[in-house]
Amino acid sequence: TQEEDSEEEPKLKYERLSNGVTEILQKDAASCMTVHDKFLALGTHFGKVFLLDIQGNVTQKFEISSVKINQISLDESGEHVGICSEDGKVQVFGLYTREGFHENFDCPIKVVALHPQFTRSNYKQFVTGGNKLLLYERNWLNRWKTSVLHEGEGSISNIQWRANLIAWANNVVSDQTQIRFLKNVIFHVKLLKFGFFQGVKIYDIGTKQRITNVLRDNVSLRPDMYPCSLCWKDNATLIVGWGTSIKICVVKERNPTEMRDLPSRYVEIVSAFETEFFISGLAPLADQLVTLYFVKENSDHMQDEEFRSRPRLDIIQPLPESCEEISSDALTVRNFQDNECRDYRLEHSEGESLFYIISPKDIVVAKERDQDDHIDWLLEKKKYEEALMAAEISFKNIKRHDVQKIGMEYINHLVEKGDYDSAARKCQKVLGKNMELWENEVYRFKTIGQLKAISQYLPRGDLRLRPAIYEMILHEFLKTDYEGFATLIREWPGELYNNMAIVQAVTDHLERDPTNRTLLTTLAELYTYDQRYDRALEIYLRLRHKDVYQLIHKHNLFASIEDKIVLLMDFDKEKAVDMLLDNEDKISTDRVVEELADRPELLHVYLHKLFKRDHHKGQKYHERQIGLYAEYDRPNLLPFLRDSTHCPLEKALEVCQQRNFVEETVFLLSRMGNCRRALQMIMEELADVDKAIEFAKEQDDAELWEDLISYSIDKPPFITGLLNNIGTHVDPILLIHRIKEGMEIPNLRDSLVKILQDYNLQILLREGCKKILVADSLSLLQKMHRTQMRGVRVDEENICESCHATILPSDMAKPFGVVVFHCRHMFHKECLPSSGAIPGVQFCNICSAKRRGPGSGILEMKK
Repeated sequence: TQEEDSEEEPKLKYERLSNGVTEILQKDAASCMTVHDKFLALGTHFGKVFLLDIQGNVTQKFEISSVKINQISLDESGEHVGICSEDGKVQVFGLYTREGFHENFDCPIKVVALHPQFTRSNYKQFVTGGNKLLLYERNWLNRWKTSVLHEGEGSISNIQWRANLIAWANNVVSDQTQIRFLKNVIFHVKLLKFGFFQGVKIYDIGTKQRITNVLRDNVSLRPDMYPCSLCWKDNATLIVGWGTSIKICVVKERNPTEMRDLPSRYVEIVSAFETEFFISGLAPLADQLVTLYFVKENSDHMQDEEFRSRPRLDIIQPLPESCEEISSDALTVRNFQDNECRDYRLEHSEGESLFYIISPKDIVVAKERDQDDHIDWLLEKKKYEEALMAAEISFKNIKRHDVQKIGMEYINHLVEKGDYDSAARKCQKVLGKNMELWENEVYRFKTIGQLKAISQYLPRGDLRLRPAIYEMILHEFLKTDYEGFATLIREWPGELYNNMAIVQAVTDHLERDPTNRTLLTTLAELYTYDQRYDRALEIYLRLRHKDVYQLIHKHNLFASIEDKIVLLMDFDKEKAVDMLLDNEDKISTDRVVEELADRPELLHVYLHKLFKRDHHKGQKYHERQIGLYAEYDRPNLLPFLRDSTHCPLEKALEVCQQRNFVEETVFLLSRMGNCRRALQMIMEELADVDKAIEFAKEQDDAELWEDLISYSIDKPPFITGLLNNIGTHVDPILLIHRIKEGMEIPNLRDSLVKILQDYNLQILLREGCKKILVADSLSLLQKMHRTQMRGVRVDEENICESCHATILPSDMAKPFGVVVFHCRHMFHKECLPSSGAIPGVQFCNICSAKRRGPGSGILEMKK
């Protein structure tokens, strides 16, 4: 049905609706058709209605009239149908019940439209169009009520109902009659008065308001020859096509502030443009339009009888004032030379994007082309490379052997060009699951010396070649390319080939080149796949390969490394120690210490990290660690001595004294209680007065301060240090009195100034503390006073602490007195004992007794 010579790929594909339709149209002619997702309903010129499946087979037949069926309408469920005919018959009934509305009118009924939700009981409504637009509604008595929605502007030619909106087109009297009317002013005025204009109206069934009138542009065309085409794109967008004009109208809600007497909705024309041909039908396709055009004969095409009157199906992109053509197809429908614009209709199925072109003697179905159609077109145009590229995306409906034939031709072409990699890559897509073709191609690539090119594309999943094929390629690589061989071993699953045969081949090559790291690593991988982990571990350790730790963890080879701990430590001390400490349950600390006994530098690394993790786990090795720290890691010796609670101090002192480690010896002496000796070492061996003062501060011992002063008294630099630092620990006067007269002390003035400043600072601190204390005391006193000044609730639950009767009398009208103390004890005024020694001041006897002692309260009460 399309122009065969076009190099541009079409957007749609076509096929005739055949089977039962072919037989029907041989004897009759199609007058209308309605499309549902489940079936088709076809009306004929001889008054019959056929229900068809989507292949065109007849499933049901209705004898409606003896004349042309004008319109068939289905609701959304496909359970009810509305039919009208040229002789005035209107029938609305259920396809499964035949119950409904049956009426004969005295004029032709051109259109009928059911409410989209007609099957539901609340929406039993439909409209008919003849000389009037009538609305039929079934009331609660099961009777049909009729309302006139529109009349007086000619016959109704098309109705489309979507949700609550009804759109219809009306035709006025003929052009000749209009011209005759316009010659007379009176008739012209009447014409205007009654609104005799051709156009499209929209009615809101919900608000019972007519929204708008979209006027027809070219009124010179006969409306009976060039009828209006209407279709809803969605619930608010109506597409109008009439003559050569297309308008896209959007129904919008009006701003309530602007309504006044206007309808609540209005219509905005978002796109309006002219077309080259006459419109016979419209249908939406996403944001584009499918248009069925009637091509009228003209002088330019008189010689081309075939093209002259063929209808065209175009896809266009609407713009605000024009349109862009996306595709255009000339259709060869049967008897197209005899058809007029009014003989064509375009119906569409929204669910599957199917478009039906209906003519009296032919029905053509158009659908969007898919990927398989695209591939067919490329093959037809002999665009093999593009076809294969498209075939990589989809092979669904393409004959496999055809694709393989074209693919093989393409592969041969690439091989001849010398593009072996591309040829091998295409094998993956072209050969697919055909193992015989795969093996043939492998041997061909071997013949031309290009096994390497095809190796990376061989099947290696559920479908695979014979092991001999893979082994042949591995042997080829082993002869010429060790690195490529190693890559294939890593990438190919081991079950593709005989593992032992490849191991033997690698072993033979290692006899000629025993130190080749690539071959050794590959052999270790082969051993790993074969679960010979000991062999693999030996190779990895020999090569110091980074994967050795992963191998141990993955396959739990800790029992195999107990005698290889030194090798692991030599390779990477940090990783090895972390692995050993993380798996103490598999390799004990005692075992590790035993293995590392002859390598004390490694033993120290292990025990040091063990100590850092837990100070108590390796406590029995702390004595040994003293010597290890002293030998290999002195900076961490003192922290170890400080943190360890299991270290023998005498042994540590002996080691430190032997090596003359003064700081460590000082720490040990102080920890063992010999602080005077420790201070002496600081003063004599380190000669560091600051460290000595710091040591004395830590011990906070008066005797140490005395020793420090005595040692420093004849050493002016030490005296300066003492003067600068002991002001807050020892009375500086004691030190100053012991300084010999005439001794020259460096920076004495600065030292004395600092002493005075320290003393002044102490005074300021005391005064500041005193001010804070006074302020806090006053604040707390004020808070207590505010608390005591608050009211106290007294009710029937409170009792007198003296007589234990209810504090409030039963008769509140009589005068009474109550005394409530801040301690919340309450007394009747008459129950209180006499006041104390201070006149006018009353104290709570209970609290006073507590302060004075046992029995005093009773004595007071007796008084």
